[in-house]
Amino acid sequence: MASDPQKQGSGKLYDYTEGNGYPGDQQALRLRRISSPASSQNYPQFNWSSAPSEEDENGNSEPHRDLRSAPLPMALKRAIRQVQQMHVPVVSSVESWKRKKTKSLHKLKDNARGFLTLWNKSLQKIGGNFGGGVQSYFLFLRFLVVLNFVSFLLIAGFVLIPNIVFRSDGTSLANSTGPEKCMEYDPNPQGLVVFYKYFLDLLSGTGFMEYSYLFYGYYNNTLGEDRNFSYNIPLAYLFTVVFYFIFCLICIIARMGTAARVAVATGGSTVANYSMIVFTGWDYGCLGGKATKLKQNNIHYRLQVDLEEERIKKQAAALTSCQKVVLYSLRVLMFLISCGLIGAAFYCIFLATNFSQQRSGEQGILGLIFEYLPSIVITAGNFLVPLLCDQIALIERYAPSTTVIMALLRAVFLRLVSLGALLFTLWRQITCEGHTDSGACELCQYNHEVYPCWETRVGQEMYKLTLFDFLINVAVLVLVEFPRRMVVDNWPSKLAQWVGRQEFVVPYNVLSLVYGQTVVWTGALFCPLLPLINTIKFVILFYCKKITLFYNCRPALKTFRSTTSAFFFLVVLLFGWILATAVMIYSLAEIRPSMGCGPFRFLSNIWSIVPTSFYSLSTTTQEFLFFIGSQAFTIPLFVLSCVVMCYFIALASVYGKNVALLRAQLKLEGRDKQFLVKQIAELSRQLQIPKHNGVQDCR
Repeated sequence: MASDPQKQGSGKLYDYTEGNGYPGDQQALRLRRISSPASSQNYPQFNWSSAPSEEDENGNSEPHRDLRSAPLPMALKRAIRQVQQMHVPVVSSVESWKRKKTKSLHKLKDNARGFLTLWNKSLQKIGGNFGGGVQSYFLFLRFLVVLNFVSFLLIAGFVLIPNIVFRSDGTSLANSTGPEKCMEYDPNPQGLVVFYKYFLDLLSGTGFMEYSYLFYGYYNNTLGEDRNFSYNIPLAYLFTVVFYFIFCLICIIARMGTAARVAVATGGSTVANYSMIVFTGWDYGCLGGKATKLKQNNIHYRLQVDLEEERIKKQAAALTSCQKVVLYSLRVLMFLISCGLIGAAFYCIFLATNFSQQRSGEQGILGLIFEYLPSIVITAGNFLVPLLCDQIALIERYAPSTTVIMALLRAVFLRLVSLGALLFTLWRQITCEGHTDSGACELCQYNHEVYPCWETRVGQEMYKLTLFDFLINVAVLVLVEFPRRMVVDNWPSKLAQWVGRQEFVVPYNVLSLVYGQTVVWTGALFCPLLPLINTIKFVILFYCKKITLFYNCRPALKTFRSTTSAFFFLVVLLFGWILATAVMIYSLAEIRPSMGCGPFRFLSNIWSIVPTSFYSLSTTTQEFLFFIGSQAFTIPLFVLSCVVMCYFIALASVYGKNVALLRAQLKLEGRDKQFLVKQIAELSRQLQIPKHNGVQDCR
């Protein structure tokens, strides 16, 4: 039995619960709720005295779910939860054990999720201090770290470990049928090796590094056999690389879908994005003043970006026809200048690669410089040209997000072109400019004298590019960024104050990540352990960039929208994947494999291992695979795919129409509210006029 006595003239309401008496009896267990009009308007009424109900199958109770969804401050929610926990229900020991077990499992699950989510607190801190644009770079870097690590596990499980296990026990799949001169390949150094030569070999991928599991030439063309088991290492090598590319494509598309979902939800509207920030931007899980301040700064940066975008749009809309003609002419001129810079970089890389290959026989430090000459020229071009492109993008007077995208597209095109120039130069020398039936390529159908194992040589070039890019990042951090910060902070000069601390240039840093990942994809066929090297490189790079961000950089004067930029980061990464895929397909289908090394020796091309292995299968398996490739299977599958696609297109069209109708309805409701507000304002003015007249008459 419970009663609800009320004291007249006060706004207090006391809940009486049986066994506790009135609140005055036990002050520690007092349940009090203020029911004043102000509180009733601000917060929904919640039953404080409701005891936790029985948990469902997933271990969640209804009051807990209602409490989570209630629009209440976190402090009030905690108070309600404490009050609810005071009502201890009478349960059996088994039921109590089940509840404790469920809570422990949920806690363990949350802890494991937080542990598996890399750098979560660091990313929150970065977003709060430098905005979502800089945070999107580090999110992109974390995505690449996970992608490379999973790719390494794939390659290690299907290529590296089986090759180690069956290296001595396997049997060769093909006999030696080529010329003996084409099979001459011995990368092991002869005689006494000077100690510093090991260091040079580590940097260039030659010597003891060349004939190791790092490069293509060390893997055998063997068939591992056991009693009831056989493992075709060349076929596994090929299929693993192909599946690696498909897996990366799926991850990129899935990530792009996640990034584009926000843009689709907002419809590209500034008002919709502003509404999302205002009504859904705050994180009620923020604990402590530090986390709250970081979240406030993050929202501040996002609002600043939207206001900047809107200001520039209004300026563009106010331009006259003559001003628009001048602006578009300026943009066309800047585009032509950008193309000229990219073309000049391409020509320099072409000359440097030719010179490096001609002087490849040099020894010592000079030989190492010649080995790294293409990498040095590529890095110099990738450093200078993007800086010029950034200045060009500022002259074009785009919006901040559009400026980032334009600079990013130009710079990534430069890097992909520079990588393509290196690959084109190598192709000319390996295939004798495409004439494999004449000259130095007539005997082996590739230039055996210069490249006895051309796959390993391509892998070495990609290895050197990856390593050199990492060394340059570390050297810039130690030799440029830290000294600049120390000079700016400790030298009270006008020049130092004018230069100031550097800004964290997101397009340039993202471009470096895309370039490094494209190099890894290009060299994955020829250097299988390159994803592992790139994983280590990106992990170290994350901490280096975090250090330089907090200690050497200042917040950017002009920020940009992180959602749009995150989507374009993945689009640019997709361009790199396309370039690497084209290189892989051409290498599989056109160029003859080296006869003295690798798992595909003695084959006309790498892809020919697939039909060779197919005809070694049983008759039933061959008939099944033939049926899958026949018209009787593919035509119904195609028709079914078309039907499913039409269904989803129609469903998307219906959803799109519904969204459009809802948006139109929201606009009408907004106009109605504006009309009502105007009416209320007019009525209030009319009601205030007689009142003032009456007051004056009384006076």
